[in-house]
Amino acid sequence: MALRRPDPDELLARVREEERESARGKLTIFFGYAPGVGKTYTMLEAARLEAEDQKRDVVVGIAETHGRYDTASLLIGLELLPRRKVEHRGITLEEFDLDAAIARKPQLLLVDELAHTNAPGSRHLKRWQDVQELLDTGIDVFSTMNVQHLESLNDVVAQITGVVVRETVPDAVFDTAYEVRVVDLPVDELLERLHEGKVYVPHQAARAIDNFFKEGNLIALRELALRRTAERVEAKMRGYKIAHGIEESWHAGERILVCISPSPHSARLVRAARRMATSLHAELVGVYVETPASLRMSSTDRERLAQHMRLVESLGGEPVTLRGEDAASETVNYARKRNVTKIVVGKPTHSRWRDIVRPSFLDDVVRLSREIDVYVISGQEPDGGSTPPRKLPALEQRTPPIELAGAAAAFVVVAASTAINWYFFGHDQLPDVVMVFLLGVLVVSMRFGYMPSLLAAVLSVIAFDFFFVPPYFSFAVTDLRHIVTFVVMFVVALVISHLTKRVRDQADSARNSERRTASLYALSRELGVAHGRQRLIEVAERHIRDVFGGARIAVLTPGAHGMLEPAFVEPGTFDPADKDLGVAEWAWLHQRPAGVGTDTLPSARALFLPLKGARGRVGVLAIYPSPATRLDDPDERQLIDTFAGLVGSAIERTELVEEARKARLRVETEQLRNSLLSSVSHDLRTPLAVVQGATSSLLDEHGPKDPKVRRELLQTAHEESLRLNRLVRNLLDMTRLEAGALRVQKEPQPVEEVVGAALGRMEDRFHGREVHANIPLDMPLVPFDSALIEQVLINLLENATKYTPAGSPIDVSARAKGDEAEIEVADRGPGVDVHDRERVFEKFYRAREGEGGGVGLGLTICRGIVSAHGGRIWVEDRPGGGAVFRFTLPLEKVAPSRLELPEHEESHAQ
Repeated sequence: MALRRPDPDELLARVREEERESARGKLTIFFGYAPGVGKTYTMLEAARLEAEDQKRDVVVGIAETHGRYDTASLLIGLELLPRRKVEHRGITLEEFDLDAAIARKPQLLLVDELAHTNAPGSRHLKRWQDVQELLDTGIDVFSTMNVQHLESLNDVVAQITGVVVRETVPDAVFDTAYEVRVVDLPVDELLERLHEGKVYVPHQAARAIDNFFKEGNLIALRELALRRTAERVEAKMRGYKIAHGIEESWHAGERILVCISPSPHSARLVRAARRMATSLHAELVGVYVETPASLRMSSTDRERLAQHMRLVESLGGEPVTLRGEDAASETVNYARKRNVTKIVVGKPTHSRWRDIVRPSFLDDVVRLSREIDVYVISGQEPDGGSTPPRKLPALEQRTPPIELAGAAAAFVVVAASTAINWYFFGHDQLPDVVMVFLLGVLVVSMRFGYMPSLLAAVLSVIAFDFFFVPPYFSFAVTDLRHIVTFVVMFVVALVISHLTKRVRDQADSARNSERRTASLYALSRELGVAHGRQRLIEVAERHIRDVFGGARIAVLTPGAHGMLEPAFVEPGTFDPADKDLGVAEWAWLHQRPAGVGTDTLPSARALFLPLKGARGRVGVLAIYPSPATRLDDPDERQLIDTFAGLVGSAIERTELVEEARKARLRVETEQLRNSLLSSVSHDLRTPLAVVQGATSSLLDEHGPKDPKVRRELLQTAHEESLRLNRLVRNLLDMTRLEAGALRVQKEPQPVEEVVGAALGRMEDRFHGREVHANIPLDMPLVPFDSALIEQVLINLLENATKYTPAGSPIDVSARAKGDEAEIEVADRGPGVDVHDRERVFEKFYRAREGEGGGVGLGLTICRGIVSAHGGRIWVEDRPGGGAVFRFTLPLEKVAPSRLELPEHEESHAQ
């Protein structure tokens, strides 16, 4: 086993990663393919071994026994963490207590059902998020999950079972787990347990057998679980090899790599490799290496290569395009990275002399492969099974004029070199003559390519012999030393041509790579900052049109009923009446490309590509090619596929953002509803109870007869009814305010009038307080709605009476500041904490309980009314103690406007 010296940077990164992992807890997942295979039972058995044999501190955070006696008996002797009780819609739910687990901080914690969704109001939406926080605190965790809960397999499971699983776990959580233990059980035994009632109660078991627990479903799920676990093990093996500098392939599993080229015999090679892979139950990878020389491939060869790559994909293989200088070394290096066990190549078809000049691809692969087996398959006779390349347009077939131009240039350049040599050097300075001819060869090679430069080299040797070597104007050579000069001159010219060609190819390859990289970077950058699906599609349309020669697109996404609907259509592209919709639906259902340039419905007008995200399909991209679009070019197809992947991921991101927004809205709505019910039920019940008690005493024939007492009861009932009226009024005002059902009617009027009206209505609430009003005599008229601003002042004054000590003064003042009027209500109470100064304007929020209660809507209504007037409201500390509520009103005249809460206000749920 050969070892290479690890890269220092990789070694440092690995050390740092190990340091981070050492401080983090370890997650062990007990992985099964269906409920009832024994995941929880196995987890509890393992936990008991950890506690008894390893003497570890083990605590059961939550374990779902589902009423199974055998499972519940394993809990005996283990410490159980009390569950957290959550009230939700009148039902008491028991949930895992994350805070208690962190406070207890055992060495090992058992948290069953990793994919579980927590009750509303919990810190995290999902239980796997609770587990991540536990791991961050250094606690090891045992947990359980089934294969259907893996996010990447959600669509596959739904297709197999017909059941869409809503509770999923990201693959990253599964892949980064310290250990995954497969809990396996034969399907027959699981069905037997189901019939015996060991999985579900009898009536549930009968329903499960008819739906999810069909034998075929269970067999498929079992295979999925085993394969997914094997993939994880293989990934760990590759990581180990990279970490320890191991380059050789380990034959832990068969994987076959077939080398693809534009040769017409490659189709036979691919089919032979597929048969070999099938017999060995191995994966198939088809690899084509794009070298700088391949950039000058003819259109016919490009079309044939594209067919071979599609053939690999159609046979269930993975087509891969690599780029590099040396095709053999790139192929073998990739084979080692993918842990390939067998490489399949074709027999050489060129003549033997070529191997003497340059080693063949086969020889290089055999020499470099070492531990990898190399299979050489005959490709001498085509099997006729490959699809002949399409007939190319006349424009693509007209290559001879370019070759003729190169040949003509070679003649012209050699003639010019001869004239320059004849005029400047003559017959006496032959070394200079040779250098001028070589310079001419270099010029032809740089401008016209390899073959014209070879022609120029031959013509230069002929011209040198004819014009400058005696006997002159004859091809005869009298001095044999000139033969060596001819040979050296030709060889040098040949080397110059080859090197120039190589430099040109490398430059072209670099330009193409730069173009691909720049286009992908530009697209990903704009998609990353774009908001909304429509904007994303517009960005994709612009980049695809620019990169692919004016191609036009259409994007289809699933509608409300799951059927494809046009989300973006350029004029003259998608036509539902045509067969475009049928091709798009085929690509959507089968998750494979279809249409022009493919083997599926190739007569369609466009190329239809499925758009995929991390969670599955999100739509279909239709590309309508222009005459300049080359869908047959493998590089262009790979770039198009990459574009489609970026667009699919971006569309999925917008869907996730929208889902997160809706989820947040549902949580806020639920919290709002709970707050409303809690506040309203308490604050309405209290005055109603007082009114009911007072009136029942008055109506009782044995009640008090003293007129003074009866008056006090009536006064109490009246005050509580007023309080009840204020509560209901605030609720109605808030509802009308958010619905935009009120109108602001602004009229210029004196501030002192509205202040006086508000003080008059609040007079009975002051109870001996000193109230000072300070309105300047030169205060200008202010445009406002008197009824609404009076309501603002009443709410602020009422707020001051609730939250300040009895008898403390209240000051109301107003002043003009620039183009605004500023009105303030100041008190001498405890003030408002800094972190509460914005929250006090939120709906149902109260910094502290005040006298007389309330539902916490008064200040919210104030902000809504002031904002509708074009002003602002805030609270700050008052010098000497207390709080000052200030709001502004613009002095300019404003037309009547609709009273609505600004969007940012609504987002605060005020």
